[in-house]
Amino acid sequence: MIFGKTKLELRVGIFVFFGIIILVAFILLIGDYTSWTSGYIVDFNFGFSNGVKVGAPVRFAGVDVGEVKEIRLVSSDQDKKTNVRIKGWVKKDARIPVDSAVWVNTLGLLGEKYIEIMPGKDYSNFVKEGDCLIGTDPIPMQEVGELAKKVVEDVDTTIEKINKGEGTVGKFISDDKVYKEIEALVTDLRKNPWKLFWKTKEKK
Repeated sequence: MIFGKTKLELRVGIFVFFGIIILVAFILLIGDYTSWTSGYIVDFNFGFSNGVKVGAPVRFAGVDVGEVKEIRLVSSDQDKKTNVRIKGWVKKDARIPVDSAVWVNTLGLLGEKYIEIMPGKDYSNFVKEGDCLIGTDPIPMQEVGELAKKVVEDVDTTIEKINKGEGTVGKFISDDKVYKEIEALVTDLRKNPWKLFWKTKEKK
C-alpha cells in the first residue's frame, strides 16, 4: 500500500517538474526572444519618434528582423537640439547597407509604431555593431491638421472670389458676355460646320 502511494507521488512529481520547465521556457520565449538568437545592436536617431515604444518591431525590407530595446533623449551641444536615440536589436543575418533609409511606420489598424528600414544600394558597406543610422522624421499629426485646415481655407477663399466674379475664372463664369460669345460661336459652327476644317491662308 505504501509502495503504491510512493509510485503515485513520483508520477505526480515528474508531471509537475516537466510542467514547470515548459512554463519557464514559455515565459523566457515570449519575454525576450533575442536570448535564443544571435544579433547586434544598431542605433536609430530621430528628431521626432511619433510614439515608438520599447518592444516595437524593427523591419528590414518588410521583414521582422528585430525589436526596439531602449529609447532615450539625447541633447546635442552642436546644434542645440534634443534628439531621440532608439536602440534596436537586429538579427545577425540582417545585413543592412549603410545608406539604407529609416523611418517610423504604422502597423495595422491599431496604429502600432515600428521602425522601418528600406535597403540602400551600397552593398559593399554594411551596418556594424553600435553604428547609428539617421532616420527620417515622421510628420506630426498637428502639422497634418494645420496643412489640411490651410488647404480648406484656401479653397473657401478661391470659391468666394469666383462667386464675386474676381479673377480670370470668376470673370469667365459671371460675365454674360462670354456666354453670349460662346453661344454665337456654337450656333455659327452648327450652320457652317465646314469652318472647323477651314484654314486661313497665310499672307505672303
